[in-house]
Amino acid sequence: MAGRTPRAAGLEPGPAVPAQVSYALVSRAAQAQALDILGGFHPETDEKQLEGFGTVLLLGPREPGFWGSFTQSREYRDGTPNPMDRWSARVLTGLAVAFNAQPFFPFGGPPYRPFYQWALRTGRCHPSPISLLVHDNAGLFVSFRGALALQQRLDLPPAPPNPCSACTRKPCQSACPVSAFENGTYAVNKCQAYLAQPQGAACMSQGCAARRACPVSATYGRVAAQSALHMQAFLTNGA
Repeated sequence: MAGRTPRAAGLEPGPAVPAQVSYALVSRAAQAQALDILGGFHPETDEKQLEGFGTVLLLGPREPGFWGSFTQSREYRDGTPNPMDRWSARVLTGLAVAFNAQPFFPFGGPPYRPFYQWALRTGRCHPSPISLLVHDNAGLFVSFRGALALQQRLDLPPAPPNPCSACTRKPCQSACPVSAFENGTYAVNKCQAYLAQPQGAACMSQGCAARRACPVSATYGRVAAQSALHMQAFLTNGA
């Protein structure tokens, strides 16, 4: 039996919410929108920005198949800027309404939500040898379209091991053509300067060479066109 509960964090009362909200139920709803739960955590009771929430779930593209679904959306087809962010806002807000949750996004700031720290708290993301986040399934292609903060404390599946622990070659460290990750730090300006030149065409059209070199990224199923969209946004917006 479903019931109505007040919306959290100032949202208006939503539709009837399933009485037994579970991780599996949210996961199925996300998958119907070409998204996956890439990790979750339970906030501490004294966290002011997450006060009143029992679980935070981070959502990102479900691969393979995300790009095909996204390119059928009105946001992609209307020709106006930031199609993926606008798509994310619409879809994640819809999921939030369905589960009486609060959506959070990694864009639209400042201030920005601490998605990097949230990702680490899930146990499914880790600092890679080049400092970028690596995910057990998405590798260095991990990206978040948003998060759902639910009032319920859901049971979360155990996190798999850090994929970098079993990676002996660590090809991400040597793949960048301009050594932008030298000494474990990311020289953003150096990377962007290269991307703006003709020599950077491969990274612009296929995605960051270091991210592509990750063995886990290679099995994730992200298509080059999606990486190209992110690279263009990175070069244009500087983030």
